[in-house]
This record gives sequence, C-alpha cells and structure tokens, in this order.
Amino acid sequence: MIRLNDIVVKFGDFTALHGINVHVKEGEFFTFLGPSGCGKTTTLRTITGFIEPAEGSVVVKDRDITRVPIEDRNIGIVFQSYALFPTMTVYDNIAFGLKVKKAKKDEIDRKVREIARKVDLSDEQLKKAVSQLSGGQQQRVAIARALVTGPAIICMDEPLSNLDAKLRVQLRNELKKMQKDFGITTIYVTHDQEEALTLSDRIAVFNKGFIEQIGTPNEVYNHSQTEFVCNFIGDINRLNDDTVSALRAAGAEVDASKHNYIRLERLHVNVAPRGGEIALDGTVESCEYYGLYIKYYIHVGTQSLKVIEKNDGVNIYDPGQRVKVILNPNDIMAYAPSAEEVE
Repeated sequence: MIRLNDIVVKFGDFTALHGINVHVKEGEFFTFLGPSGCGKTTTLRTITGFIEPAEGSVVVKDRDITRVPIEDRNIGIVFQSYALFPTMTVYDNIAFGLKVKKAKKDEIDRKVREIARKVDLSDEQLKKAVSQLSGGQQQRVAIARALVTGPAIICMDEPLSNLDAKLRVQLRNELKKMQKDFGITTIYVTHDQEEALTLSDRIAVFNKGFIEQIGTPNEVYNHSQTEFVCNFIGDINRLNDDTVSALRAAGAEVDASKHNYIRLERLHVNVAPRGGEIALDGTVESCEYYGLYIKYYIHVGTQSLKVIEKNDGVNIYDPGQRVKVILNPNDIMAYAPSAEEVE
C-alpha cells in the first residue's frame, strides 16, 4: 500500500532522516513511535507532502507520489491541534474539503451527515460552532473532516495529546474501532508507548532519525531488537553485574559481557520455581498499590528489582519482608555494549 524507500530528509546541514524504509499494508494501523525529535513527524510529513525528501521515494499503490502536490495525494490528515476553523459550524468544518473539491450541494450534505453519524456526532452538534464543543468532540470533527473526502490513507499526528488522561483512553478505544470499521489504512504518530501498543497492528520505533525496529506490539515489547527499544517500550529492569553473577552461579546461561534486561511482569514473588527458573533472595523495600496489580521494589543483592504482581487480595508483601524473586533466564533480553562503551 505505502512504501518509503531509502528516505533521507535534510534541513540545511542537519540530516533529520537517514535512509528510512517502511512498508505499510492496506488496511493496517501503523504507528510511528519515538521520543520528541526522533523523526516520526518528519516521516509523516514526508508521506503527506509537506516535506520533500532529499533522497528516496514515497510510493502509494505502486504510484510514486514523492513530488505530487499535497492536495492530489488523496491522504486525510488529522493534526495535533486539529486545525479546525473555530468560528465555523461543525457541519462547515466537515464539509470544507468537499467544497474545495467543488462537490455538489446535495452530495456534500449526504456525505457530511453520513460521516457525522459514523463518528457519533449528532445533527444538533453539526449546527454548533466548533469552539462550543469539548476536546473529545473536536477530535471527532477533525477525524470526520479527514475521512469525508474518502481518502485512501489517513495520517494522524499525536491527535490525542491535548486531551486529559481519561478521555484519551476512551477515545483511543473509539479510534481503533473506527479504523477497523472504515478499514482505512492509518499512519499514527505518538510518543506514548501505551497508546502505540494498544492501537497498532505494527509499530516503527524511531530514534535520532533512524528506525530501530518494526514489528507487532508483542514483538517490540517482548522481543526488542535493540537496547534503545528495550528501554523505551514500557518499564524494565537492567540486571547489574552482581545479579548476573548470582544467576550464573545458579546455573543460568547469562552473558556477563552484555547488558541484560528483564520485564517487570516476568519476575514473580514467592512462587515455586518451575523448570529452568531461578530463585533469588530479596527484601521488599516498598510497594505501589494500583488495585489490579501491585508494583514491588525488592532489594536483591546489590540492586533493587521492580516486580509487578497481579493483586489476588491475599498474597501482599510488606516493606521489610523477606521474599524469593523467581525468574526464568530465557526471559532476559541481552544486548552487546556500544562501540563507545567497549573503548
């Protein structure tokens, strides 16, 4: 559906993107994830036509659109700020693209009302000025405006970042449902790891103008290809030298020359070790109660390990309590030190 081939983007002497290669399948929800300034929005703007690459090509359905004007790309765009017209009605905001395309009045009316129903905007809301709507409703207007012209692709740049946490979670779920209902190929930009894992079919993790890994949420989380991805996606424990030595002494095959990490939920407290699992002695330092689960900080040897346990309402451990931390060495992700560290 969409192919980015060896995309290089430069701003003066600064290279923002270094040979980006991405293939987005038709109907896929594909997310560009990474910290601020990593190149994800620059890549999105290259696809939509706001930026022309110094090298490489943007191909959609076997058509090279690298130098095709924005308005001729058939791509819907939802901006971080929504970019709505505050004094215009919701109806006129949604109809704007159709009017630009000089669609007939009855066709505009039919399409606006049809798309409004699909994104849960009432006829009453269509009459209101956008400034009278809540943040969540404005976000729906922005999506409706992007979809009403029937684009082959929709691109969203941090569309939930201006909303409060509760509304963000609610609309995140609605966004995914809408995308599936419409079956439209979606490219989504975010710095929020949880958002990316929840919404995406696949994720490209960006770092300093490069793509570190492309994979499903499960792949980037449980099988992180690089140390950056491992650290950026979710929370994690880095095992220090003493912990690695203790594991090796217990018979685990852990490479002491590498940086070794393990996810919080892969550790367990006071359960019977099963095949290949190793028990380490520890002391509970503190805990954080989240209801569904409890996060423990447990002093093991010379380091503090973070452990997430499901809250069963019975086995709850207090600070100062001696416990066993159980782990399977197969759950450890290991990465070779960088060239700078080796030197």
